[in-house]
Amino acid sequence: MVVNNPNNWHWVDKNCLAWSKEYFDEKLLNLSVEDETSSASISNVSSVEGDVDVSQRKGKVISLFDLRLVLTFSGHTDKDDKVSGSITIPELAYDSDEKNLVFNITVYNESRDNASIVDLIKKKLVPKLREILMNFGPDLIATNSKDIQLEADKITSTFTKANQEKSVGIEKPETKSVGGAEKPETKSVGGVEKPESKSASKPVVSSNSPKYNTTTLHLEPAFNTTAEQIYITLLDESRIAAWTRSNPIIEKFPPKVGSTFKFFNGAVQGKILKLVPNEEIVELWRLDDWKEGHYAELNIKLKQSSGETKMVVKFTGVPIGEEDRVKDNFEDMYIRSIKITFGFGAVL
Repeated sequence: MVVNNPNNWHWVDKNCLAWSKEYFDEKLLNLSVEDETSSASISNVSSVEGDVDVSQRKGKVISLFDLRLVLTFSGHTDKDDKVSGSITIPELAYDSDEKNLVFNITVYNESRDNASIVDLIKKKLVPKLREILMNFGPDLIATNSKDIQLEADKITSTFTKANQEKSVGIEKPETKSVGGAEKPETKSVGGVEKPESKSASKPVVSSNSPKYNTTTLHLEPAFNTTAEQIYITLLDESRIAAWTRSNPIIEKFPPKVGSTFKFFNGAVQGKILKLVPNEEIVELWRLDDWKEGHYAELNIKLKQSSGETKMVVKFTGVPIGEEDRVKDNFEDMYIRSIKITFGFGAVL
């Protein structure tokens, strides 16, 4: 990428969103806390959305990022064996301050018996999350700066060489433990080895399919009805026809795993991968104008409590640049339309 960039003079950008997903998986998965009555741990990095770039010009390396993260947690209390929910960080940016990071905590199936889990997360888990998230910027540059610059011994410009040596000569803390409990060790940024690249997202179609740079989306709408009613509404031909205002193509309820579907006169199409009655629906999902062969994966989990059902929606593999379109269309043509058609909740 930088072979034709003499003396590292020109501007070079590197998109690091895929690397960021791997980073947060490595640092946050299984991060856990406990007290005398409760425990909680991060079970999934459900969504990493936004922009992450590392850039260099004239030997200087900078990072610009603005991310929204959604984490899924699970745990237990002495009164309620199983508790789950999500932690949303609305903004993690290159200029974020540790004290100003926001953590929105949602407990699925919330009750008096499991309310103590929120206090545990706020007191013990959030401080660990803050520490890890604030290390993201330095780690981003440390790991991704080397392959966007020529090595210092290939630079003839004293100006850019001085900038480069200054950039990579800074000592930074490297935390070994995921939770940050151990005392950090210092390691030269310039000496950090780039980890082996892993696939940012598992392919949902053949390896010959056209590839996009992709991202994830996470939504958690609530409906004033049961999980069973939402499950049927998403899969029954007659109900789909009502909320899509069109004639869907889908097998009679309940459709089989492996069967295909088309909604909105073919504007949305896909294939059913997994069905857990009244609990989970997993589909390959695409818009008809995406590159042929490219599908996102849509995972819908239904979490019923005494007063409502929360639909935990995760899109994986959405082409970058299509995030807002997919989110707006899903909120309007799925969520809002279902609520209006069947009276399953207030529409804002």
